[in-house]
Amino acid sequence: MKKEDLKKPKNGDLKVWWIPQVPMKSFEYPVSSPQEGFILLDALAKYDLFQLENNVKPDFCNIGGLSEFDEELIDETEDFDGWGDWFSETGEDMDYYLREENGLELLNNDLKTD
Repeated sequence: MKKEDLKKPKNGDLKVWWIPQVPMKSFEYPVSSPQEGFILLDALAKYDLFQLENNVKPDFCNIGGLSEFDEELIDETEDFDGWGDWFSETGEDMDYYLREENGLELLNNDLKTD
């Protein structure tokens, strides 16, 4: 999926969203798999931390996540564009999926494997 494909998403498409300083608007980037999304989120978090530790930013309040497109979620009356939080096929959230299903865990800002 390319960046321009975010304008015409298909069911199941994924994107990472990241807000480096709340309340600004989010940076969005398409990814092809949950694993790719997790790696990008980890890199963005580490980059923000690097900037803080090296006095590039005096402080920050960031947030990010992985979203999946579902055209059934589009509601123009509510201005909802069809992007929602990603969950695994068994309904588990990102933290559970990383830890239990893939043996990955975010510990001390490092993506580690068992």
